[in-house]
Amino acid sequence: MKLLNNHSLKSYNTFGIETYAKYFAEVFLVEDLQQLLQMTTVKNNPLLVLGGGSNILLRDDFQGVVIKNSIKGYEAVNEDDKYTWIKVGGGEDWHQLVLRSIEENLGGLENLSLIPGTVGASPMQNIGAYGVEIKDVFDQLQAVKIEDGTLHTFNHQDCEFDYRSSIFKTSLKNQFIISSVTLRLTKKQHLLKIDYGAIKQTLESKNIAEPTIKDISNAVVAIRQSKLPDPAKIGNSGSFFKNPIISASAFDQLQMQYKDMPGYKIDQDQVKVPAAWLIEQCGWKGHTRNNHGVHKNHALVLVNYGGANGEDIWQLAKSIQKSVSEKFGIEIHPEVNLVG
Repeated sequence: MKLLNNHSLKSYNTFGIETYAKYFAEVFLVEDLQQLLQMTTVKNNPLLVLGGGSNILLRDDFQGVVIKNSIKGYEAVNEDDKYTWIKVGGGEDWHQLVLRSIEENLGGLENLSLIPGTVGASPMQNIGAYGVEIKDVFDQLQAVKIEDGTLHTFNHQDCEFDYRSSIFKTSLKNQFIISSVTLRLTKKQHLLKIDYGAIKQTLESKNIAEPTIKDISNAVVAIRQSKLPDPAKIGNSGSFFKNPIISASAFDQLQMQYKDMPGYKIDQDQVKVPAAWLIEQCGWKGHTRNNHGVHKNHALVLVNYGGANGEDIWQLAKSIQKSVSEKFGIEIHPEVNLVG
């Protein structure tokens, strides 16, 4: 394995921020990764693992080793009458996986279409959209332990999935690199979820009364493209903040003051409030600061119009957090991982 020195990370993060890694390596095989982790330089420096770079904000140059996970692979490893289990390399592109599963008439991922990033990052973040999270189809994953290069298997319970979180963001943070993910997908009688967001309206506008998983995927793609800027054209990381979860009593009190405040019941005691609505009510949608700002079509998306640095974006995010807290008494937290 070869380590590159002073390597630009601009093309490895979807914000398009120009920062540099002291050392950089790209791995394509589990064995390469295990070999890399035994190198003295890697053992003696801070480590940052990148997938698609779609969920990070680089605030400064990284004074350590950046590993780009490009481990590939796709195979059906098991099946029964209802399900097929597919094992996918951690470096595979997430949306391409979704498209392939739909081509093979495997259901469960269609609502997660067009989410940027790689397969390896998906369980770490417990990615979700339009009423579906990866934990709903997750079976197990394999991950290499950074400390000694050993390969470990984690089942559903081991991962401790939570809203946009897992054990890999809490007690095992920065301890493992996910090399593969195995998902359990339906072969028939797919469980279609169309009641979240604008999916149902989009299907109705196309006169689709009995949608297939491909129809749902197409609807999700159309919705996301209408709201979210393409990172290849405008630097962004998709949704910057998580939707806050507040008590049902706090929500009821706020709704007395803000009649049109939306909320989604999680259970009897908790309500999820759309962060985009909170941010928009504070006047941030379409706001610009020099070469960065909040996207005009979606208040959750912070954008780099070109030349902004990570600290610029972070200071904007902090201003948004402060105004939401002052207006609503609700704390919103980044979904994006901060580096530096």
